Amino acid sequence: MASRDTPEYTFRTSHEAVEIRASTVLPADRRNIELHTADGLTLVGEFAAPAGGRAPQATLVTLHPLPTHGGFMDSHVYRKASFRLPALADIAVLRFNTRGTCSPRGCSEGAFDGGDGERLDLQAAVDWAVAQGLHNIWLVGWSFGTELCLKYGARDPVAELIEGAILLSPPLHRADDDDLAAWAAAGLPLKVLVPEHDDYLKPPEASERFAAVPQAEVVPVKGAKHLWVGEKYAARALNEIADVVLPAPVSPLPTMWEGPAATAP
Repeated sequence: MASRDTPEYTFRTSHEAVEIRASTVLPADRRNIELHTADGLTLVGEFAAPAGGRAPQATLVTLHPLPTHGGFMDSHVYRKASFRLPALADIAVLRFNTRGTCSPRGCSEGAFDGGDGERLDLQAAVDWAVAQGLHNIWLVGWSFGTELCLKYGARDPVAELIEGAILLSPPLHRADDDDLAAWAAAGLPLKVLVPEHDDYLKPPEASERFAAVPQAEVVPVKGAKHLWVGEKYAARALNEIADVVLPAPVSPLPTMWEGPAATAP
């Protein structure tokens, strides 16, 4: 298991504004964390908050794509969220590996459970955020992570602790009509970003399926694919997320930065 040391980057200040690229790391208070599940597993993760002790205006609990197909806490949209959102929008980002998942941060204990045991992973992450005194907590799921959001986010004990969820590329494979009904009954906000060229669920079908959740907003994303490859699409996802979770819209987020910045390996 990886160390608990703070992630280290070498920050330099340019005399001119620099373009924010895929590997650009902006200042934040970052620390490696461990989550402890109700069934006794230790999960590894990272928490990035606004630098200088500023209180975050919102906190994202992110749930990564399918680990059996390469998904982990460093999946690129979430990595960019942790690199940028604390500095650009005062949004804190919690990333972690679900059970049995490995990344450069380390390996979480346990084994992939197809979305069943992962219920306790989601609960552990939300409980950790609450224990830190964080507020305005939102779930963000991507692909397999959307299934966890839909199956467990609108049910207690999680539902009473979160404000809502944002879904990226929901396949709706494991989540079913009962799960959608639970969201409808809970009334929690649900933003659904559906790539035009998604491999599993395209915008017309997504609109039909999510019609069962009156408060769900389905947003087709022209040109995007399931994995949100390309800076244009990753930036679109971050803009949408920020506008949902913050009290006032902020998009488009800045694409240039003045101040210390680092480059991730």
